[in-house]
This record gives sequence, C-alpha cells and structure tokens, in this order.
Amino acid sequence: MVGMTTNGNGTNGDKPFRPKRLTTDEIREGCLYLHEGDENETRICVVNEELRQGLDTLMQFEKSVTFFGSARTSPDDPYYKKADRVAARIVKELGYAVAAGGGPGIMGAANQGAFNAGGQSIGITIKLPMEQKSNPYLTVEVPFYFFFTRKVALAYSAEAYLYFPGGFGTLDEFGEILTLVQTNKIAKVPMILVGVEFWQPLVDFFKTMMLEKYKTISPEDLDLFTITDDEDLILDIIKKAPIRQKD
Repeated sequence: MVGMTTNGNGTNGDKPFRPKRLTTDEIREGCLYLHEGDENETRICVVNEELRQGLDTLMQFEKSVTFFGSARTSPDDPYYKKADRVAARIVKELGYAVAAGGGPGIMGAANQGAFNAGGQSIGITIKLPMEQKSNPYLTVEVPFYFFFTRKVALAYSAEAYLYFPGGFGTLDEFGEILTLVQTNKIAKVPMILVGVEFWQPLVDFFKTMMLEKYKTISPEDLDLFTITDDEDLILDIIKKAPIRQKD
C-alpha cells in the first residue's frame, strides 16, 4: 500500500510515500495485507490511512472555504444558484480553493461554481452502495469509506465554513464545528449560515430554549456564527478571516 520516502542516500524512511492518491478499496486491501486479515487492526489501519491521505491532500491548499448543504437541492433552486455564485466569487475575488462533499445538490453547486471560475474544486467524497456519485466539477477528489473520517477532513483547517439549507447531516456538521469553537478545541473561525428563512427558527430555539429557559449555553455562544443572505457580506467575512495553520 505504501512505500517509504528516501533521501539522496536511500535512508530517511520515516514518512510514507504514495505515488498516487489511493481509492478506498486500495486502502483496505493494503491494510488487509499488512495485518493479515485481523479485522480490528485492519479497521484501525483504514481509519488512519484515510485521515492521513485526506489531511495531506488538504494541506496543499493554503486558503480554502468549505461548503455544506443538502444533496437534494436541485439546480433550479435559488440556494443552488447562490452556492454556485458564491463559490465562483470566492475563487475569482479571493483566490481561495473551494471544498465540498463532492456529491450533488449544494455540494455540486459549490464545486460547479469553483470549477467554472477556473479554481481548485475539492471533492471530499464518500463511498456508498447506491446514493452518492461524484459530481463532474472536481479538480481534486479525496475518497473516504467512513463518514467520521470524511467529516474530520471536511472540517479540517478551512478559513470559513458556509452552511446552506440541508438535512440532519448539515445540522450535524454545523453542530460539530460550533462545539469545537465553543470549547476552544479549534480557533474561532467564521461559520456562516446562508439562508435567513431556513436558519432563523433554529437560532430562535437556541435563544429561547437553550439560552433563556434552560441556560445550557452562554450569551456569547450566539455570536459564534452569522446568519445572512447577503453575498457581499459573505465574501467580506471570508476576506477578513485569518489564514489558519495547516500543521
């Protein structure tokens, strides 16, 4: 599955060398070979290799923005068109790479906008039996078998996170980054909820139930994200965000 790097003397063997990006099947086959069929060790190996390959790939991009949202959003939906426009502007006006889940819906819109604008369009894809297929707008694809390793990669070191209307998966991804920032596990990073009509009821719940009635969050927690439909504001927030460390 992996070789070892060498310096000019053929020694330095402390870093893995991959001549190409591996598929999920190649990763699993390599791990099965290394661990002689031990399923538990194989699973640990696959998790490690998926994370290593994913993070190593994303480290190549100095500046990026990650898009989240529903895979069910159709190309004629206003939010699909907005995601397309915003991604294109992020590439053209800011020179950032755009990352998304690599599938249809909002993911496809973000990749489409970045790709058509001539930018780096990253697809952090997931292997599923029937559902998700990679969209045709990817300049870089990083495949994953496990959802949780993929989510780590999607959350890794972007300069901003954009959340368009979505389902349980989008809520899960928003909640994870929100918790990491709230608990100081990662530096404060812009989280932008795109779609006031969609997101405002959730934020009202945060305020009336979690903050005021049950006191399970603090007032400053409501300042950790921005809700807007204003595309100029989105670009301005991203432009002003610090570049995160990739190591």
